[in-house]
Amino acid sequence: LKEHTDYEIGATKRNLTKEEIIKKVQGKEGLLSLLVDDIDKEVINSASSLKIIANCAVGYNNIDTSEAKKKGILVTNTTGVLTETTADLTWALIMAVARKIPQADQYTRRKKFKGWELDLFLGKEITGKRLGIIGMGRLGKAVALRAQAFSMEIVYSDPHRLTQEEEEKYKASALPINKLLSTADIITIHASLNPQTFHLISREKIKLIRKNAILINAARGPIVDEKALAKALEKGQIWGAGLDVYEKEPEIETKLFSLDNVVLLPHIASATYETRLKMAMMAARNLVQGLKGEKPDNLVV
Repeated sequence: LKEHTDYEIGATKRNLTKEEIIKKVQGKEGLLSLLVDDIDKEVINSASSLKIIANCAVGYNNIDTSEAKKKGILVTNTTGVLTETTADLTWALIMAVARKIPQADQYTRRKKFKGWELDLFLGKEITGKRLGIIGMGRLGKAVALRAQAFSMEIVYSDPHRLTQEEEEKYKASALPINKLLSTADIITIHASLNPQTFHLISREKIKLIRKNAILINAARGPIVDEKALAKALEKGQIWGAGLDVYEKEPEIETKLFSLDNVVLLPHIASATYETRLKMAMMAARNLVQGLKGEKPDNLVV
């Protein structure tokens, strides 16, 4: 950035409050924001000089894009660079839940391991099982490619069906979401968050999931009714779950902490050195392009 413009860095060890963000954007033409920064109508209306908001994330639910559009402010994201690392973490969650890896790790660290046992931490096999993918965009496809290595039967649900050529490439068959939920051994969510997908996995949808199934969410927390999921896990209505995102981050449904059939991660799907650097560089490039009056590569509005 320093090669193209002057800049000011906000807090580096904590999230800025709305009041701090409003103060920081005064007189600024560009804003490089994080997913945790709430760039709402109040913030946007307080920034009379703002030309562009470059979000360092794929999602942009933290930004009031409608208000930004009204004000003629460009909004960009960092789409594309998170795909592979998020797909990797999705598989890490699948493996962790299926084989009870976090529980086994803690058991060993607490010096409870006394030797091999026939029924110690019995989990579930993945190879040859049915994987249900909700949302077959870039990320869903990346997960499907990895599933092929496990000889899995891959089914998916998406408003936009893949072409026959794509279905052959990813060895995936389309199913209505209710059928997918009721037949898949492992269900992984990769849909974007919008009004149509809020609580897509509702209390009623959760009831459709098989008792011996695993649910993974590394997409957006509000897609799943977290309270209903916690209750289903507590009652054993679902075998296990792996979550990297939550409905009201950083708050997490308290009941989940006491359950040993759920793996909880602190929203780290893109947390690799390589990916975070790519995200930062893309956000910076978008910002500079917008400030120069050019059309940014990753324009949202």
